[in-house]
Amino acid sequence: MAATTTTTSINTGGAEDRVLATAQQIVKSLNTPKEVREDMLLIFSSFDNRLSNITDLVKNADADAADAVARFEAAERVILHWDSASSDSSSHRRPSPPSFDDSPEDAAQFLSAVDEILHLFQVFSVQNDSDLMDRAESAVQLAMSRLEDEFRHILIRNTVPLDADRLYGSIRRVSLSFVSNDEGEIDEEFESFEEVMDDRSGHFHERGGSLGDDLCVDLITGEAAADLKEIADRMIRSGYEKECVQVYSNVRRDALDECLVILGVEKLSIEELQRINWKTLDEKMKKWIQAMKIAVRVLLSGERRLCDHIFNGSETSKEVCFNETAKGCLMQLLNFGEAVAIGRRSSEKLFRILDMYDALADVLPDLQAMVTDEFVCREAKGVLAALAEAAKGTFAEFENDVQSETSKKPMLAGEIHPLTRYVMNYVRLLVDYSETLSSLLDDEDDDERRDLQHDVEENLQLEDTSSFAKRLLKLISTLESNLEEKSKLYEDAAMQYIFLMNNILYIVQKVKDSDLRTLLGDHWVRKRRGQIRKYATSYLRASWSKALSCLKDEGLGGSSSNASRVALKERFKNFNANFEEVYRIQTAWKVPDPQLREELRISISENVIPAYRFFMGRFGSQLESGRHAGKYIKYTPDDLESYLLDLFEGSPSVIHHLRRKSS
Repeated sequence: MAATTTTTSINTGGAEDRVLATAQQIVKSLNTPKEVREDMLLIFSSFDNRLSNITDLVKNADADAADAVARFEAAERVILHWDSASSDSSSHRRPSPPSFDDSPEDAAQFLSAVDEILHLFQVFSVQNDSDLMDRAESAVQLAMSRLEDEFRHILIRNTVPLDADRLYGSIRRVSLSFVSNDEGEIDEEFESFEEVMDDRSGHFHERGGSLGDDLCVDLITGEAAADLKEIADRMIRSGYEKECVQVYSNVRRDALDECLVILGVEKLSIEELQRINWKTLDEKMKKWIQAMKIAVRVLLSGERRLCDHIFNGSETSKEVCFNETAKGCLMQLLNFGEAVAIGRRSSEKLFRILDMYDALADVLPDLQAMVTDEFVCREAKGVLAALAEAAKGTFAEFENDVQSETSKKPMLAGEIHPLTRYVMNYVRLLVDYSETLSSLLDDEDDDERRDLQHDVEENLQLEDTSSFAKRLLKLISTLESNLEEKSKLYEDAAMQYIFLMNNILYIVQKVKDSDLRTLLGDHWVRKRRGQIRKYATSYLRASWSKALSCLKDEGLGGSSSNASRVALKERFKNFNANFEEVYRIQTAWKVPDPQLREELRISISENVIPAYRFFMGRFGSQLESGRHAGKYIKYTPDDLESYLLDLFEGSPSVIHHLRRKSS
């Protein structure tokens, strides 16, 4: 009995559990018609009191379902109200569509309504209420369309205008590089090599500086960014992530394009760029250099932060948004860089190409850290490599131009040749890029290295001579060889040496007064100084040997007391003629450097004046006692020394009213 009773209890308990499970399933079916639920409640009430709580469960569920429907309908009305207001606006019954900016309270209510519907949609899905699910889905579609429009409007309305003056000021170089000619003139541009003979060698060159680390530009106002994040969160939760990303990318891409326009970067094809004259292209290259730094360090950096903030809930959206937004801006800049790199090579472009290379190399790590689009990163590295090749090729072209420059027009006064000015000013500017050029030239082939090695051993005594220093040495040696050839254009041997002294001294001074001295070393400078002294000795020999030969004893036919008066007259006459001829010619010659000019006069004086004074002391008395002595002894030693001060001033002159001056 006992066993039978126990079994009956277990069976009864199992049956009750099954009834409870069934009742619970029924409770979940909130879409059951009300009449059916009421009938079921009557049936349940006839069961054992252990099932009496089923009635309360079903009643509570029914109340919850009714509350959910009421909440949904309230949220739906908010959504429909905004949609209706927008429709009214489109039919011109209102001056402008409603905006979140018009009423922050209404905007918050709208977002809350969206949140409510998104939540209730999940509830209706559990309840399997297809009618309410369809209504909720329709409401979500309307809401997302509205949020998409609002997202676009907020982006457009709240974009912060680009302050180009502030950005340009941030990259203005503190120190400017000046290289001027001897008169202090500064040309507006560095001319092409083909125009070097115009002798306008002064040049001003400004390198772009780097951006300050603390420069930060807000692309969107802070409050608007918060609103955009609120909208993006809901669009992503609603499955409208793609639409949100597309709107963002389109608007911000256009904004960045506008920024490039403000920064002076135009959309030009490669063909259009190839047709631009150098002065215009130079300006565009300078703007590109600044724009590249600003684009990566300021605009894209700010865009990265903005994307990370707005799309904080989706890593995929962050990357897609930023890459799509940045791609157009970057490709426009990179296309310009590529066009410059493949353009015609000419020496005046080298500095700008190096500036472009440095700018891109400087920002490339930041660019690669931000942009995950492999195509864009690959293009950036490709343009950098192309600029490197263009720089090396342009430098080689310049070297060839220096070697092959064969102008046949000598400088009238033996002055510094325009080629010398141009090359040395050019080289001094290149020193600013020594680190870049050394890195670019380090990969020269072995044959090129061997060609340079002899010059290095011959002219430099530096350890670890850089590739750039070797190439500079070769370039200056080429210039010196060219000047040697140009000196032969002068028929007067003395003028050849004046020309060489002027030009070699100019080279030495440019080296001494710049960082070139560090690259080439003191040994190189001393060697050129010695060469100038040799030229000075050769000048004295070529210019004054004939006059000095008139002051020798040989051929006078006796001692100082009985020398032939005829021979003495001829000697003085010839000396005077030679001196006057040298004076007439060499007052027209120009030695620009005052120290060299003074040293040459002193050397002439030390060689000529003592010889003349000694000759006059020995033989002058034999002619002074005769008639017309002043015809032969025209000058005292002091007279000659005074006349020597007129040499090398570049002002042609003759000695007028020649007469014997009293001593």
